[in-house]
Amino acid sequence: MGVGKSTIGRQLAKSRDWVFLDSDREIESRTGVTISTVFEYEGEAGFRKREHAVISDMVKQSQVVLATGGGAVLNDSNRKLLSDNGFVVYLTCSIDKLMHRTRCDTERPLLQTSDRRKRIEEIVKAREPLYLDCANYVLNTGEYPTRSAINLIWSEFDKNRN
Repeated sequence: MGVGKSTIGRQLAKSRDWVFLDSDREIESRTGVTISTVFEYEGEAGFRKREHAVISDMVKQSQVVLATGGGAVLNDSNRKLLSDNGFVVYLTCSIDKLMHRTRCDTERPLLQTSDRRKRIEEIVKAREPLYLDCANYVLNTGEYPTRSAINLIWSEFDKNRN
C-alpha cells in the first residue's frame, strides 16, 4: 500500500535476472477484471480467497521475487506459505510517506474513504505485527533510494542463505 513493493520488487528481480510476480496482477489476469471490481462483486472475503490461491501457486516457483498485496498477511496460511517457501521482506515507511505516495490513488478499494489517514493508520496497526511475525528482514523504504534498498535486501538475503 504505497511502500514500494512493485517498484522495488521489479528492480530486485531484474538485478539478478529473476522473475517478478505480483499477486494482485495475477488475480486481475485470472479474473479479467481489476482488484476493485473483485472487491465490488465478491467483497474482501472473496478477494482474499483468490489471493490465497494465487500465492499458493506462486510460492512453488524458484528464482522469483513475489510482491503480494498488503493484506496477504491477514491470512495465517499465507504467512506460513511465504515463510516456509521464501525469504520474506517487510517493506515499511511512515504514515506521512504513505499518505503522500497514495494521495492520487483511486484504485485501492480499502483507501476509498473520507479519512484516508485514519484508514492507513488502522491498516498499518492491524498488519504490522503480522508482517513482523513472518519477515526475515524489515526495510523502511522511506529511508533509502531504490538502488540502496535493493542492495540491502540482496545483502541480507545472501547472508541468510549461507
